Amino acid sequence: MSIPKEIREILQKLEEENFESFIVGGCVRDLLMGRQPKDWDITSNAKPEEIQKIFPDSFYENEFGTVGVKIENQVVEITTYRTESKYTDKRHPDDIKFADKIEDDLKRRDFTINALAMDGKKRVVDLFDGKGAIASKTIQAVGNPEERFNEDALRMMRAVRLATILEFDIEKQTLEAIEKNHSMMRIISKERIRDEFIKIIEAPSAKRGMDLLRQSGLLQHTVPELLEGVGVEQNLHHIYTIWEHNIRALDYACSKNYSTEVRLASLLHDIGKPKTKRGGGRNCTFYGHEVVGARIAGQILDRLKFPKKQTDKIVKLVRWHLFYYNIGEVTESSVRRLVANIGKEDVEDLIKVREADRIGSGTPKAVPYKLRHLKFMIDKVARDPLSPKMLRVNGNDIMALLEIEPSPKIGMLVAALMNEVLDDPDKNEKKYLEKRVAELDRLTEKELGELGKRGKQKVAKEEEKEIEKIKARHYVS
Repeated sequence: MSIPKEIREILQKLEEENFESFIVGGCVRDLLMGRQPKDWDITSNAKPEEIQKIFPDSFYENEFGTVGVKIENQVVEITTYRTESKYTDKRHPDDIKFADKIEDDLKRRDFTINALAMDGKKRVVDLFDGKGAIASKTIQAVGNPEERFNEDALRMMRAVRLATILEFDIEKQTLEAIEKNHSMMRIISKERIRDEFIKIIEAPSAKRGMDLLRQSGLLQHTVPELLEGVGVEQNLHHIYTIWEHNIRALDYACSKNYSTEVRLASLLHDIGKPKTKRGGGRNCTFYGHEVVGARIAGQILDRLKFPKKQTDKIVKLVRWHLFYYNIGEVTESSVRRLVANIGKEDVEDLIKVREADRIGSGTPKAVPYKLRHLKFMIDKVARDPLSPKMLRVNGNDIMALLEIEPSPKIGMLVAALMNEVLDDPDKNEKKYLEKRVAELDRLTEKELGELGKRGKQKVAKEEEKEIEKIKARHYVS
């Protein structure tokens, strides 16, 4: 790996003006490891106003000595050497002072592998044997680890994140300091915790990251609900505890490079099992854990400030991961209703969560014949009307036909039509639907509401059938 031309040009311009300059931090670490850096950070003894004179197309809008330089359709940050005072709130330094030497700047860094600087000629400044830590694959705090974590408690999560992404070990004293001080995470904003947690989940070895979060005590401040499954035995069709099952499901999703939503749904799909467990030994049951789990997953994601759209999708995948499908017993109508409940855009991800669930249970095959057949059936009904948007009559048409204003009744009529079309797609014809609107208009709102619920009742009846079968064999997938 080499330093890009535009970065070298910045370093060269600073040096031409008699200033020191280095690339610093994670980009140096990645270069030494033969990895492609995602970001390039530059540090210099030039003050912000001096940097702006050298680079007129730049901006300086912060109190941290960081100037943004626009070059080659990107922004490169140049930060003046600095030292930091105490961190009273364990998040931000009380005071920042500019420094004259690169050595002073490196002393404030979090981990030795990040306390590295490299000049344009690839000469490395390494005060804390960061290169040795890279060679030994070790995450070690700069200086006293407790002091580093007292400065910014989020560094504890960052240690786990780096260990997960780089597949390094956390040095003994550094790990012990995390185990001792993890309670400081309580004052860190949920957004910052979420961002580190997502990076762990998105790493190929996310399972190892989850084990590290648990070992260090940090899981108590991210998803403590997962700890309820530690050591909890399952029934005779599971060879792993609930905790092991959940992180193995995540591991499968990572091995397939599935999306963040699928990974989180795989991790959380059985989050409701500890609260729904009934009985003991190998004949215990977890009836309704998918419904309880969806509610808990929603609470977790809301607490961590996940975007609503992402939360809604993950909750939906958790809620429906136990979908029933048995060849010869489930009709095309049932498959259409499954797709309508999940949404055509998410049904493929639901099957991916089911695959992760199976592998997490210890089964050898992620996609048995039944799941392959379901995929075939989904493709078969894919062109059928599966949502109100696909009806040949919409809300505006209904208002025009009945000469009425917008009201809840419109939604009830659309739901009633949708139920009929899910049962028989051939009914999705404009003339037929207009005729049905006129007939349904004679019903009371109560009767319309009941009619609209029939589709949900059908789904509920099929779920009830599955629950009865589950009870007969003492098994919940």
